[in-house]
Amino acid sequence: MLNHSIKFVALIIFCLIFNSTNLKSQKEIDSGTLPYHSIGEYPAEHNASNIMKRLVDGLGYRYYWATEDLKQSDLDYKPSEDGRSTYETLEHIYNLSRTIRLFSEDKAIERSSEDDSLSWDSLRKKTLNNIKTASEMFSSLSEEELFSLSVKFKRGERESSFDFWHIVNGQISDAIYHVGQIVSNRRSSGNPLDPSVNVFMGKSR
Repeated sequence: MLNHSIKFVALIIFCLIFNSTNLKSQKEIDSGTLPYHSIGEYPAEHNASNIMKRLVDGLGYRYYWATEDLKQSDLDYKPSEDGRSTYETLEHIYNLSRTIRLFSEDKAIERSSEDDSLSWDSLRKKTLNNIKTASEMFSSLSEEELFSLSVKFKRGERESSFDFWHIVNGQISDAIYHVGQIVSNRRSSGNPLDPSVNVFMGKSR
């Protein structure tokens, strides 16, 4: 009887360890499908297109780690009663990333209703993929093609256009600014950024 009990306890311990390992492996697989776990290699040339690429890559890396392992309590956190919650700020970053992507593709920015009810996992994935797509588009453009891009907005029949520089001091800078808010918010909600993250090197220590 005692031997059966020992075997049963050993089996339970084995199952717990096995499941824990599987969950960790699955998490690593899942995170591997998302870009910006690290920035990657330096561009081969110093030119305007690669500078734009690296700028948004820096945003992508910061966003990836600022949003890694966020809990519902982190997403619900508000720094003040009348302030945005972390999740509402993340929705705003998503919209900025969408604008950056459409700009890189030389497309007009229009409101899209298909993004109104995204789950958190989908919102994070789409934000990172928007940033990655913009990075790849920028690196594929010549300097002349890059500077010919403009920020185009379309609201019904109304259209407006702004010079290239507005995407830099506008949406890209704004997105980096708001990612900093996410880092601050998660520290306040008790789930600080992984200390191994190194934004200077673009990879974790």
